[in-house]
Amino acid sequence: MKDKGFFGIPGSTDWLGAEPVLKGWSSDRKYLVRTASDEKLLLRLSDADRFDEKKKEFAVVSLYAGTGICMSRPLDFGLCEEGRSVYMLLAWLEGRDLEEVLPCLPVDEQFRLGAEAGSILKRIHSIPLAAEDLPSETKRPKKLRQLAAYEQSGLRMQGDEAVIRFVKENIGSIWTVPPVYQHGDFHPGNLIISDGGSIGVIDFNRWEIGDPYEEFYKLQSFGREVSVPYSCGQIFAYFDGAPPESFWRALAVYVAHASLYSVKWAEKFGEQEISGMRRRYFEALADYDGFTRTVPKWYSPSV
Repeated sequence: MKDKGFFGIPGSTDWLGAEPVLKGWSSDRKYLVRTASDEKLLLRLSDADRFDEKKKEFAVVSLYAGTGICMSRPLDFGLCEEGRSVYMLLAWLEGRDLEEVLPCLPVDEQFRLGAEAGSILKRIHSIPLAAEDLPSETKRPKKLRQLAAYEQSGLRMQGDEAVIRFVKENIGSIWTVPPVYQHGDFHPGNLIISDGGSIGVIDFNRWEIGDPYEEFYKLQSFGREVSVPYSCGQIFAYFDGAPPESFWRALAVYVAHASLYSVKWAEKFGEQEISGMRRRYFEALADYDGFTRTVPKWYSPSV
């Protein structure tokens, strides 16, 4: 392998190794690369039939890097493995997973890190949207199709009739603000905290263009369970204060939808993941009083 490099990737002859990275939901094959110059890189490999999709991802993630945020910067892109795969090479972010660190920190530090994350997200959303990237329709029809798939599944949740009704009656509350470039999966599991205490962003492979408010429903799913102060800080800093009522109503719709559809989505991953999504459904139901309120009980603008 040394003579030809790793996976047939140009410039890989000076790599010392490529160790598989198994964390995450992505279908990409991921590797931690170590080079002869003691540099660490992240390598992502995908099937070659995703070339155009991955080329666009590389271009958009390059836009994100242009904002100056701390992130896994894109370095190189192309075909490899004799044309069977497409590769993307990124800088490796050194640090610890934020979701593991947060519960061990003082409450005010959790809030501060949430505020830092909110500011980072705001910078991503501030990137001017290219005219050719403007979506021709909203995601309202898609959300309703997903809800219908849940309704027709054998995984119906107790008390879901009111939640289904809430989503259908308020679906017009989403996509009421201009679309933006999204990270697509912004939560503590995709953030890194450095030894110096600052936040870096990883895993942009679920990037989208859409409603900026949609980015926040992962706080209910994966943020509040590790740190309520972090979740509050992210919202407060993003809006530089109190969010508008339109945000809270849109967020409640996204949370209600996700609390149901995520149970169906988890079906392909097995009973353990289904159980986790069921637990989150009941948490959302309690936090939103059965979706009779739009601001969750856990939110506070300060610690």
